[in-house]
Amino acid sequence: MLALDIGVVAERSGVAPSTLRYYEEIGLISSLGRRGLRRQFDADVLLKLSLIAMGKAAGFSLEEIAGMFGSDGKPEISRDQLRVRADELQRQMVELRTLRDVLRHVADCPAPSHLECPTFRKLMQAASRRTLVYRPSVRRSGTRRGAP
Repeated sequence: MLALDIGVVAERSGVAPSTLRYYEEIGLISSLGRRGLRRQFDADVLLKLSLIAMGKAAGFSLEEIAGMFGSDGKPEISRDQLRVRADELQRQMVELRTLRDVLRHVADCPAPSHLECPTFRKLMQAASRRTLVYRPSVRRSGTRRGAP
């Protein structure tokens, strides 16, 4: 079994040693032990760190990511959970494209005032009907929790 020093793991993964120590502390990864004062990791930790990075990029919390690994450390990812997050990302992408279009139009609009531009006014009306950026406190319908 090939053991990698914490510095090598940090260099190859792009994850800071302090983050590696934190991930070990919360149980996301585990070291094989130490050589002197330096932690040693199995080479498979690089794949696990890639999965953790992908989960974080997808918006999962470290707690949610930890739940995606079985007691043996192997991935046990709920496909339903992945589908739900993929759907959320799809909605966010649509909303971000709308925001991008509004910003580009504002930047390129030849009207003397954006408020005089009919296209800008239509874009703003469409944007006001729904939330432009995904926020966990906003329901899928676009209304805030507790609002009618």
